[in-house]
Amino acid sequence: MSAPTLCPDCISGVRHEGTPTGKFEKLGGVEVYVAIPTGEYAKDKALLFLPDALGVSLNNGKADDFAANGLQTYMIDYFEGDPVPAATLGSATFDLMGWIGKHNEQVTRPLLDAVITELKGRGITEFSATGYCFGGKYVVNLAQDNVIKVGAVAHASLLQMPGDLEKLFAQSKAPLLINSCDNDQQFPAESCAIADKLLGDGKYAPGYKRVHWDGCNHGFAVRGDMNNPTVKAGKEGCFAETVTWIKKYL
Repeated sequence: MSAPTLCPDCISGVRHEGTPTGKFEKLGGVEVYVAIPTGEYAKDKALLFLPDALGVSLNNGKADDFAANGLQTYMIDYFEGDPVPAATLGSATFDLMGWIGKHNEQVTRPLLDAVITELKGRGITEFSATGYCFGGKYVVNLAQDNVIKVGAVAHASLLQMPGDLEKLFAQSKAPLLINSCDNDQQFPAESCAIADKLLGDGKYAPGYKRVHWDGCNHGFAVRGDMNNPTVKAGKEGCFAETVTWIKKYL
């Protein structure tokens, strides 16, 4: 089986503007965007936000949204300041394969692990994770290794199907939420069917749910066009499903 790759939709979409309310810190030697709730929250629980290929700068507003819902959130720059450039939004000319080669699992996973180790040293004992596109694979990986207590993905990329979900089924104790959509080369209808067959109907004991967002494209949950009512409803609904899922199990 050939290795999975990213697609043009992984670097397309609409950039969302906003003023960040969190801050960047170095954790385990890695740049992390930290968004802390303003009210009461569980100090020993954390949400790991694993961004898409466009990295932390284009996603920090979404991390702030999770913090506003009571989840201390850590968005990890596992690209070390080298995301897919924002200027390539809507472009199919960027060398995705070359970029993936620089940010493969052997490079990025140790950075993620270093942040988790640092957070454990600060008293965090329970982790959840939400991942988008590139980050979706790492949610599944962390669940396979039982590093996280619960995970959620939206338009996940780079998964080996069915192998990654078979490994999840065999090893993991973490409930998994999958947000899928109509037009997604990375997680198409065939992958949805595989996930449902392997994990659905109560077969995956920790817990499984897949929510499908009609009329949405890959990237909708973070870069969807808010002028499109269907996409806007999908983005907002995906966020609500993710918050509800994480809070249910964390």
